Amino acid sequence: MELQGTVKKLFETQTFASGFQKRELVILTQEQYPQPINIEFLSDKINLLDNLSEGENVKIGINIRGREWVSPQGETKYFNSITGWRVEKVLDNGSEPTQAAPSQSASPVSNENPFAGDDDDDLPF
Repeated sequence: MELQGTVKKLFETQTFASGFQKRELVILTQEQYPQPINIEFLSDKINLLDNLSEGENVKIGINIRGREWVSPQGETKYFNSITGWRVEKVLDNGSEPTQAAPSQSASPVSNENPFAGDDDDDLPF
């Protein structure tokens, strides 16, 4: 899956006691009702954010992950996370995507009946 938007916030890398690292990014989607979406980059993918700045337009390849957690009281809860694995900068040239013009057919379209001159009716019925 992919998300596209403007980089709203870049966070610093977090390192945990186990040595695990993650870095988060928030993008603001570009739709009728823009959404701030938090995306985490894990371990070897955190360096993908090194050359990004807030305000840049990006397209991010994502995976949606879910996990189940059972509390000590026996209550089951579910959590989702969005994990990034690819980042592309998108050039903002300020123009709308263009559509290809319909192609012209090689031969002109004729409205004449192609069988109009056939007086020779050899059908058996």
